[in-house]
Amino acid sequence: MEPTRIDLDTWPRREHFEHYLRKVPCDYALTTEIDVTAAVEAQRAAYRKTYPAQIWALAAAVNRHEAFRMTLTEDGRPAVWPRLDPAFTVFNPETETFCCVTTPFDEDFGRFHDAVVDLLETHHESTAMFPQGPLPPHCFDVSGVPWTSFTGFTLQIRGGGEHLLPIFTIGRRIRRDDRIVLPLAIQVHHAAADGFHTGRLIREIRALAGNPSWLG
Repeated sequence: MEPTRIDLDTWPRREHFEHYLRKVPCDYALTTEIDVTAAVEAQRAAYRKTYPAQIWALAAAVNRHEAFRMTLTEDGRPAVWPRLDPAFTVFNPETETFCCVTTPFDEDFGRFHDAVVDLLETHHESTAMFPQGPLPPHCFDVSGVPWTSFTGFTLQIRGGGEHLLPIFTIGRRIRRDDRIVLPLAIQVHHAAADGFHTGRLIREIRALAGNPSWLG
């Protein structure tokens, strides 16, 4: 898979991209809550597992937008991957460590769910951090922290000034009155996406959680 170069002569964000990549390199983190009440009910009714459903919703939303599929070519030019695949963590309770695996994103949730479940079962005893070998460059990161909820989460990425893909961290679901909410943290490179783009992404994730017909 090869990324498509962006035409800098016609790209409206060229100045913003160059500013936040070279002049004032920065990323930002945003933590929010997703109402997953409807999704949890639908997931249980369909006998689907939680983590694969969470990963699918994030991947489905991310793949709709070029801003979250950006990369740099070897000569430093911005480009867009045609598809991103999620790379997600699998916890090993025996060693209290995790590994990171990936599977191709599939718009068919049923097929994707089964592929993720197979990986979780295969690698939950893995002692290697990357048991499948080096991750492909068109992967974005998803980590689960199901042991605690949070209201803020920030990654300190040393030397990650050219990492343009988003990073997601999922917390422990909590019940609030008659609703179930999920903490979600998003790390974004400002050269790739502004607050507008991230806000839209969050709205779309909320919409997927609020109308979970895709769960089957």
